[in-house]
Amino acid sequence: MRIDRDSYGTLALVFILGAFAIWASLRFIPVRFLAWAIVVLVWAFCTWQLFFFRVPDRARRGSDKAVASAADGRVVIVDEVYEGEVLKRQCKRICVYMNFFDVHANYWPVSGEITYYRYHPGKHLLAFKPKASEENEHTTVVIRTADGQEVLFRQLAGTFARRIVCHAEPGKKVQASEQCGIIKFGSRLDMYLPLNADVKVKIGDKVLAAEGIIAILQ
Repeated sequence: MRIDRDSYGTLALVFILGAFAIWASLRFIPVRFLAWAIVVLVWAFCTWQLFFFRVPDRARRGSDKAVASAADGRVVIVDEVYEGEVLKRQCKRICVYMNFFDVHANYWPVSGEITYYRYHPGKHLLAFKPKASEENEHTTVVIRTADGQEVLFRQLAGTFARRIVCHAEPGKKVQASEQCGIIKFGSRLDMYLPLNADVKVKIGDKVLAAEGIIAILQ
């Protein structure tokens, strides 16, 4: 396991502010019990932040046929929708919601070549709401597999997320189940697949990024 390299600055700020809060509590709060209670809470928060920005070692089970979950979390939507930004067709959509305790590192769902990438500024609605897919701050990435099938996925910021990191760029060759970025704090990841994809998950399932296979492309 390692710490996400794009989160070093965030963690440095957290620990600097944490150290200041601990010093101020011990220096200015005369009630020792209260001062030490604050110290424990601040230290617990800093430890949780290390845990939050972790990138665990995962078995790489995705391929150009097996679609791995791009995020840890719970499946909240499995349906068919029209994808109007890029693909312009009906797709199977699978949405994974990440809570505060899930790994927030994201992974490429399939192997192939990136044909489209765009960052969209937007709102910060609750990430589990269906309309968050279009209205919230998000990225859109399309990967074309070796046999020409296209998989689109979106990193969606939630109410508390204020930064999305994505390492996509058109023309880049990617390997399934390698890290592609991170969303900082509670958020959602949507995947759009061809209609003939064999979906392996249902609403309520808990999935692991990189290891959990959510569908098989035909």
